[in-house]
Amino acid sequence: MRITIVYDNEANPGLKSGWGFSCLVETKERLLFDTGPTGEELMFNMDRLGIEARSIDKIIISHKHWDHTGGLEILVKMNSKAQVFEPDSFSEMTELSTGIHSTGPLGTSIIEQSLVVSTQKGNVGVTGCAHPGLENILDQARRLGKICGVIGGFHGFARLLELEGIELIAPCHCTKRKDGIRQKFPTQFREIKAGSVIEI
Repeated sequence: MRITIVYDNEANPGLKSGWGFSCLVETKERLLFDTGPTGEELMFNMDRLGIEARSIDKIIISHKHWDHTGGLEILVKMNSKAQVFEPDSFSEMTELSTGIHSTGPLGTSIIEQSLVVSTQKGNVGVTGCAHPGLENILDQARRLGKICGVIGGFHGFARLLELEGIELIAPCHCTKRKDGIRQKFPTQFREIKAGSVIEI
C-alpha cells in the first residue's frame, strides 16, 4: 500500500501548498481521496508528482467543503471513466476496492466519510478533516480489525489516548494539536506534507 500526499497546507519544494487536502492511495487500483481547493493547484502537483489524471480509477470525496472538492470538476473532465464517491454515496461501511473501505457517512452537522485501507500490518485510516471526531472514525474503522496507522486531517481532536497503540500517526491539513500529538507520540509521529510518500 502506497499513499502519496498530493496537496496539503505544507509542501515539499517544487509543489504548491495551501488550505486543502488530497492524497493518492494505491493498492490494486489508484484512488484519489479529495481534490484540494482548486483544479489548477491539484493538476500542478499531480503533474510534478507524475500522476496522470487518466490513471485514476476512483475519486473519493471525504466531505463537501471547497478545500476538498475544488479540483473535482476539472479532474472529471480529464478522466470521465473514474467513478466518483461522495459522502452520501453509501449508507454504511462499504468496500470501494479490494482492501479499501469507506467508513460510510459519519457525523451530524458535517457528513464525512473516511477510508480504511488494509495492509499486512493492519488497517490504516485516512481522513479528510475528521469533523465527526477522530475517535468516532477510529471506532468505525476498528470494526474491520486492528488500526496500525492514521493519516490526514484530525481537526480539533484532543482525546490523544485514543491513539495509544497506533504505530503510524501522521496528522496534517486542519489538525489543531499537531505539536501536542508529536510530543505525546514522538516515535509514532510522522511529518507529512504535499509530496510525502508513505508505504506500508
